[in-house]
Parts: sequence; structure tokens; C-alpha cells
Amino acid sequence: MSEHIVSPKVYFTIFAALMIGTTLTVWAAFQNFGPFNIVIALGIASIKAALVVLYFMHARYSPHRTQLVIVCAIFWLAIMLGLTLADYNTRPHNMQPGEGRLLQPVPSHFLSV
Repeated sequence: MSEHIVSPKVYFTIFAALMIGTTLTVWAAFQNFGPFNIVIALGIASIKAALVVLYFMHARYSPHRTQLVIVCAIFWLAIMLGLTLADYNTRPHNMQPGEGRLLQPVPSHFLSV
């Protein structure tokens, strides 16, 4: 099996892109984008993760079966995140700590035995 040889220029370019992404992440952390703070942070992190997986983990030059496994893993992660966000969005957000439906105080007549 022959391996793909990547030139050092590609690695330096990807490294520079990752450093720019890190700088953008730090800059964005000090800005107020309102409800889009997390969206921007996750977008930058996703791009950086994709660069690492594609080039430093050699997924770009791997066999198609390995690429299929990577795509399936990302799809499964998207399903899990979607279900988590759906669960989070269906819960009431105006409760104080300890006011949940499962954390109701026990009536005192049950405690006197």
C-alpha cells in the first residue's frame, strides 16, 4: 500500500490557518455577539477540527471506506447533538434550582414513622 506524501508547504499552510483560527477564537471570546456567541465559537472550532482531521490525521488521503466511517461518525454526532438540543429546548427555563417536578418536597406526614 502506497502512502500519500504531503509537502511541508501544505503543513505550514494548515498550521497558519489553525493559528489564525485560534486568534479569531480569542478575539471572538472578548466580543459580544448576543445569542450568536456560541454559534461563532462552534463554527470556528468546527473549521479547525476539520483541518486537523483532514490534513494532520490524513483523512483527506485515506481510502474511501475510512472516509465513509468519518462521515458516519459526524452524522451520528449531529443526531446526538440534535436530540440533546431538542431535549433542552422542551424543558422549562424559568424555574429556580430545586423546583423541578422530580424534586418536590416530601409531605411531613410521610416522615413521621
